[in-house]
Amino acid sequence: MKVSYYPGCSLHATGKEYGQSVRAVSKALGIELKEIDDWSCCGATSAHSTNFKLSIALPARDLIAAERDAMDVMVPCAACFNRFKTAQHHLDKDKALRSEIEGIVGAKYQGGIRVRNPLDIVSNDIGLETLEGRVKRKLTGLKPVSYYGCLLLRPPEVCNFDDYENPVLMDGILRALGADVRSWSYKTDCCGGSLTISKTGVVVKMVDKLMTMAREAEANCLVTACPVCMANLDMRASEHVRLPVFYFTELMALAMGLEGPEKWFRLHNIDPRPLMTGLGLL
Repeated sequence: MKVSYYPGCSLHATGKEYGQSVRAVSKALGIELKEIDDWSCCGATSAHSTNFKLSIALPARDLIAAERDAMDVMVPCAACFNRFKTAQHHLDKDKALRSEIEGIVGAKYQGGIRVRNPLDIVSNDIGLETLEGRVKRKLTGLKPVSYYGCLLLRPPEVCNFDDYENPVLMDGILRALGADVRSWSYKTDCCGGSLTISKTGVVVKMVDKLMTMAREAEANCLVTACPVCMANLDMRASEHVRLPVFYFTELMALAMGLEGPEKWFRLHNIDPRPLMTGLGLL
């Protein structure tokens, strides 16, 4: 399987362990990633609150570049995924806007390619049976809650991803790895997003609630697919409620016996290595 690939900014910076683990598990599962030529920032966390046309033009430029590859485009970052899907939604529905954006970007938008997240590709193209067959070390004793956050799912008429009230794709992947996924009602609650800079106290309260609810579900960690969520959960939780947080691809790599997880875990603010060592997983 071959797909276009848009890493975005975070996967080269604050979320580089996500980027590296996405590449590692993709290679192991036979997913060839063709990085979009000359990609640029999609404007994720600021453009849409500053200038609407800018917020469409930035991801439109990358979508047009991806169209030249004529393949589905994998977008791991939830914020980037949301901006790509939002741009597609408006460009497909508003001919006048599309014409204006094409003038700004200097290229024609064709439409028709699918914007996809690795959760979707692993679950629906590779398949959970195949994934389970690649597991070399079951994640026995790991009791995660799946945390999707907002950006993969909302607004549902734009994102069209999983069940926006009760998403299950990440749960299925984690179960295929041998984890004991805990049930909870906070899968899609907001972590506070980019308010972490301007309203840090608000984000601390939101993150502490998520950590507390995860503990009530008898979880020993949280798992996400969003660099913004990862940053908030990993950095803003109060010490008395902290639990380790993982990208789902880090756990896939660990279960599949790939190189990298211990190196990536060292980058986390809340060190997950004591938990994993105690469970015999490191």
